[in-house]
Amino acid sequence: MNISVVTPQGELYKEEIDYVVVTSKMNGEFAILKGHIPIISTIDTGYVKMVKDEEEVYVVIINGVVEHNRDQVNVIAQEAHVGLSKDSAMDHLNKVREERLAENKRKNVDFAKAERELKKNVKDAKAGQL
Repeated sequence: MNISVVTPQGELYKEEIDYVVVTSKMNGEFAILKGHIPIISTIDTGYVKMVKDEEEVYVVIINGVVEHNRDQVNVIAQEAHVGLSKDSAMDHLNKVREERLAENKRKNVDFAKAERELKKNVKDAKAGQL
């Protein structure tokens, strides 16, 4: 069985696996084994546990879709992070989200300053006046 995890930034994870366990607050928990019937499910906030040779890797998902057909599992997520445990993956994802929020706030402040400067320059140049 193969799995591919994709985010807007590109492919995050691609590997051959034995099975997956999907957990979501909205849909609960279920496993997908080789030969499973086709299935599509959403993940609001949850994770996909991927198991190969008794080794586990977790992908924490925020706003995603899991699709399985012919032993190919595809995960499309708005945000995701891979970790050796669900807690470490979630901690890193939360850190990345906090950094992104701080960066967006900084960009908004920079934009507001640039906008004020532009308005002042237009006023000082008496643009639009005859």
